[in-house]
Amino acid sequence: MSASPTAESPFAAARFDFSATVPPAEDLGAVHFLAIGGAGMSGVARIMLARGITVSGSDAKDVPVLKALTSEGATVWVGFDEAHQVGAETIVMSSSIRDDNVELRAARARGARVLHRAQGLASLMHGHRPVAVAGANGKTTTTSLLTVALQGCGLDPSFAVGGELARHGTNAHQGRDDIFVVEADESDGSFIVYRPEVAVVTNVQPDHLDFYGDFTAVQAAYDAFVQTIRPGGLLVTCADDAGARTLADRARASGTRVLTYGFADDADIMLRDHGQDGLTSAATLLDGGVGRSLRLGIPGRHNALNAAAAYAAAVHGLGQDPVEVLQGLASFTGTRRRFEPKGEASGVVVVDDYAHNAGKVTAVVETAAKLVEPPARLIVVFQPHLYSRTRDFAAELGRGLSPADVVVVMDVYAAREDPVPGVSGQLVADAVTAANPQADVHYVPSWSEVPAVVAQLAHPGDLVLTVGAGDVTMIGPEVLRLLGGEP
Repeated sequence: MSASPTAESPFAAARFDFSATVPPAEDLGAVHFLAIGGAGMSGVARIMLARGITVSGSDAKDVPVLKALTSEGATVWVGFDEAHQVGAETIVMSSSIRDDNVELRAARARGARVLHRAQGLASLMHGHRPVAVAGANGKTTTTSLLTVALQGCGLDPSFAVGGELARHGTNAHQGRDDIFVVEADESDGSFIVYRPEVAVVTNVQPDHLDFYGDFTAVQAAYDAFVQTIRPGGLLVTCADDAGARTLADRARASGTRVLTYGFADDADIMLRDHGQDGLTSAATLLDGGVGRSLRLGIPGRHNALNAAAAYAAAVHGLGQDPVEVLQGLASFTGTRRRFEPKGEASGVVVVDDYAHNAGKVTAVVETAAKLVEPPARLIVVFQPHLYSRTRDFAAELGRGLSPADVVVVMDVYAAREDPVPGVSGQLVADAVTAANPQADVHYVPSWSEVPAVVAQLAHPGDLVLTVGAGDVTMIGPEVLRLLGGEP
């Protein structure tokens, strides 16, 4: 799908007008979700169920979250059939649903309201103080950190996150207070629907070019996002990222209140003295000339930046106490698939991460490399995500993977795309070799062969890091099983 610019809504997709007013959730009637098992979709469904709205949904696969949604009151089917959507006044769908989907066709034929997932989420925000976290990298962790920080202040915010918070075991929650924290996905232009009081942009980088076409359009989309901030609201941006910095400059020029964070000397909230001790990290946070200790139960310089963004939004955007915010950040126990330990067998530790674009991959590999002391090695298993991203960013992905001692590249996880001739995981494998000729690189296109290859390569003391947005997440448990000697 590509953007379809119009004078009224320059970043509306061809199938949605994201500038249109979304009715309150209570006015939607019974709601049926297409692809209800997705991370974002299931979160919206959960909050609607908590509001007492009748929810049903279909998904192509019998994923575990379907059972949870059923226990929470939803009627759920595996597979699509036009009979499933009968009786629903509103259809909520993800961008992955194609126009020829049998349920979508039937719903449109009978005149049902059709909303994008983001519009369904926006319908839940009426009467709330929305906080929207956007950016090419770090938005899931930043949204999660902000949620936990606010809880540390004694608040009970509503939240919808693209990953499952480890402490809560869920990706969404209907809170008692009026703050609503959301991860704002920029991939399809839908992040302009939220009208936030506080907006966070972690970085602005060329990504999702299958939708936008070029980086200029990406930058314009973030400008449109900033323009949706409520009057008197706050934009929080990263001073270390060139794209976010120029966005901040444009926002200030248009009269938006802006606060920056980062390691840069001119950041409004500065980070200093970052250190890492195993899976924990710490830094000094300078706010208004006052130095405060930032301690985190997660590693990585990038996560210190994410925490600083959450701090800025909570303290300067929502008026919370700095000490309580930092205590909440220190209590954060992680998000599923964000540097998530999977186990250890035969002296080999396995960690899993959702990183799938070049910036994320670079950050997570750099973090993991700092945890390994020779003769132990870092073994990265990477599954490219989307043919278009692999085609456009193979060189950058290769450079991001190149600090690893051993790299196993899988074939492309297609997700919503059809195969592109000449595009495969081999492009990334070749790019790793070009960036680091000393790296031990293996291209293993057969998913079923990967666990055995990794188990054979791994030695006691090694760290195995599985990376990608697809089913690479299931590789780690298989490697642990083989290393543990199980058949």
